Amino acid sequence: MAMDNELFDRVPIILKFPETPKFTETYGFVGSQGFVALEGQRFVPHASRDDATVFVFMHPSSTLQLLPMPAALANAGLHVICAGSRYPKNDSALIMEKVCYDLGQYVKWAKEVCGYRKVVLVGWSGGGALSLFYQSQAESPSITHTPAGDEYDLTAAHLIPADGIVFIAAHLSRAETLTEWLDPSVKNELDPDDRDLEFDIYDPNCPNKPPFSPEFVLRFRAAQLARSRRITRWAEDTLARLKAREDGEVERGFVVHRTNCDVRWIDSSLDPNGRKPNHCFLGNPKVANSAPAGIGRFSTLRSWLSQWSIDRSQAKGPVAAARIHHTPVLQIENGSDDAVPATHNPAIYKALATPDKELVTIPTATHYYVGQPEELRVCIDALTDWCRRKQLLDAGV
Repeated sequence: MAMDNELFDRVPIILKFPETPKFTETYGFVGSQGFVALEGQRFVPHASRDDATVFVFMHPSSTLQLLPMPAALANAGLHVICAGSRYPKNDSALIMEKVCYDLGQYVKWAKEVCGYRKVVLVGWSGGGALSLFYQSQAESPSITHTPAGDEYDLTAAHLIPADGIVFIAAHLSRAETLTEWLDPSVKNELDPDDRDLEFDIYDPNCPNKPPFSPEFVLRFRAAQLARSRRITRWAEDTLARLKAREDGEVERGFVVHRTNCDVRWIDSSLDPNGRKPNHCFLGNPKVANSAPAGIGRFSTLRSWLSQWSIDRSQAKGPVAAARIHHTPVLQIENGSDDAVPATHNPAIYKALATPDKELVTIPTATHYYVGQPEELRVCIDALTDWCRRKQLLDAGV
């Protein structure tokens, strides 16, 4: 069924496969009874321009079927799959290795059940690093365990490589981005009011004001990294204690306070792009820093190690990019992105091992393209032009 002004039908997708975890990760029926069920949507254009290619969107925890770009592609006559992972809209227990496997189930279904000859992964935002992670494990599988030491063998998963990757409005990875956003003023993880005023940049009494000195930024970044590593050490120590006790408790949830603190949000001279000052994709950065919906706010021990730990996560974008040798990659950088720092796309481009890579910048585009139909059109045109040149779409499309 199509919604208003949509030139395509939204077809529900339900993929189900057996998997028995050692313990229940998330609340509910699915995942606790020996199987995993994935839910997504396939956009089937009323007037298709190419029935042989499908564009697959997946974010580790978001559902993307209501975003502007997938709908714009389908309105342009292209087939789209919006793939939901097993952790829709709740990343508190998310394991990146399992999300990678989930993406593989959609790629397999698209090719073997739907009959698409070409699959292009469109990695938007957090889906960018996921797409690179997936492709690196499809091209050259190496992971047999999660960072917590749990067996999860992607070398035996038979992941089907995608035919192309579009990395769009995307950051380095969840682990690297959270580290750049952790509030370094927090001294006590159990008491977010116990803070070091020197680094509490949202406090009007903080002695350091924008524009921040290069020396302060270096100390700020070092303190963020130190906080991330303290949490990682605590998570690993706690897992070890639980394992040694052998009393049935195998996992634990916890809160990570104040996770949207970046000097760039309030000093637009740092890593400048076209973003608005004193603003981020979640609105007021001071409010977002402590809001319940903040990035990485709720986590489990295993989830922290897999998706948020700068030292333990296996899904970091540059590492995955360096393992991709054969796949064409298009990067679309939104030049006014209010979520993805301007340093991230150059880092990914440099890391990509494939010689077949291109970078396109849309100067005025924001993260979501909300209220930006012209920027969205430029994005779609750049994507379709690249796909034609790479023979991922028919030449006439």
